[in-house]
Amino acid sequence: MAKKDSVAVISTGGKQYRVREGDQISVELLEAVKDGKITFNDILLLKQGDKAKVGNPTVEGASVTGRLLESFKDDKIIVFKKKRRKGYVRTRGHRQQKMNVEIEKISAAPAKAPARKNAVEKKAPAKKATAKKSEKK
Repeated sequence: MAKKDSVAVISTGGKQYRVREGDQISVELLEAVKDGKITFNDILLLKQGDKAKVGNPTVEGASVTGRLLESFKDDKIIVFKKKRRKGYVRTRGHRQQKMNVEIEKISAAPAKAPARKNAVEKKAPAKKATAKKSEKK
C-alpha cells in the first residue's frame, strides 16, 4: 500500500473507473493527449485516508494524472440484426479504439479558507448617465 492510500472514482468515455496510484486501466481513446500525459478532471469521489469527498456532480479542483502506455484496438464485436419473415438481415462489426493508462498521481482540491460570516460586499457606485440637452435656436 502507498503511504497515503488514495482512491478516486473517475468518469471518462461514459464509464466510471475506481483507480489508485499505480493502477493500469483501459479507457476509450482520448484526443487531448500531450507528451503521453493525461489528466482526468471529472472526479466523482475522492478518498484519502479516512476522509472522503463526494462530488456534486464532481469534486471541485481534484484531478487524476496518468501516463499513456499504449494505444490499441479492442476485440471485434459483431452487431447482427434480423427481422423474421421479412428477409431483413444485417451484420456489422466494430473495433473500439482504446488506450492503456497508468495512474501516476491523485491530487485533491486545495483547502478553501472559511468564508466570513456577516461579510459585506462593497459595490462600486453606479455612474449616472448624463444626457446633454440639445439647444434650440
